[in-house]
Amino acid sequence: MTVPSISILIPAKNETANLPVLLGEIQRAMQPREDYEVLVVDDGSTDGTFATLQEVQRDGFAALRIFRHARSLGQSTSLYRAAQRARGSWLVTLDGDGQNDPADIPRLLALVEGTEGDPAGIKLLAGHRVNRRDTFIKRISSRFANGLRAWILRDDTPDTGCGLKVIARDVFLQLPYFDHMHRFIPAMVQRHGFRKMVVPVNHRHRIGGRSNYGTIDRALVGIVDLFGVSWLLLRTRLYCATEEAESAK
Repeated sequence: MTVPSISILIPAKNETANLPVLLGEIQRAMQPREDYEVLVVDDGSTDGTFATLQEVQRDGFAALRIFRHARSLGQSTSLYRAAQRARGSWLVTLDGDGQNDPADIPRLLALVEGTEGDPAGIKLLAGHRVNRRDTFIKRISSRFANGLRAWILRDDTPDTGCGLKVIARDVFLQLPYFDHMHRFIPAMVQRHGFRKMVVPVNHRHRIGGRSNYGTIDRALVGIVDLFGVSWLLLRTRLYCATEEAESAK
């Protein structure tokens, strides 16, 4: 069995209408590669998402691994727990609603693969949705949040809310974990001294269902988190490898 070098992580809450299509698109986008796995975390769904995932797995998607939360714990916890279980050295994160386009994945991977062990290599690719396919309220709230975050954190990232990212697993697991951390990954990666890049990616309309992580409440929580993250980054020591000295004997 091929050991995966790529782990695609998908948090999903009540996405039974979108997951079969999304997972089929991932399979097509990743052909002819076999060195990948897909970890989907059912985040406390009540609509049959878990049964849908099991059906896709039974239909022959051997690369699919399914995890389940008894109650919703949020996107950040879902991603973090999936990253802990992942076997690939590179993590690709996608939203479960199908708005991120899996066809972008090979292009992003081509920019980072082969840089393992290179301290100067890219450790994070952050997607930038240049053609947002969201409601007016969602676009305006996102623009406000991104502007406020950029002003305070200076993270040089126009769209941290984009679910499509590629990040080195070892770097991701060095970041401090907290609820809603996924919105601040670029700022934390930058503060730890790792190289990142912003890449334009496609964005699409939902196939079915509705957003399960609210807009207004998410914005309010995000403002509170923003000041907490600002405090955290000011007190973050820059990353430096620790080396053991050879014995003097």
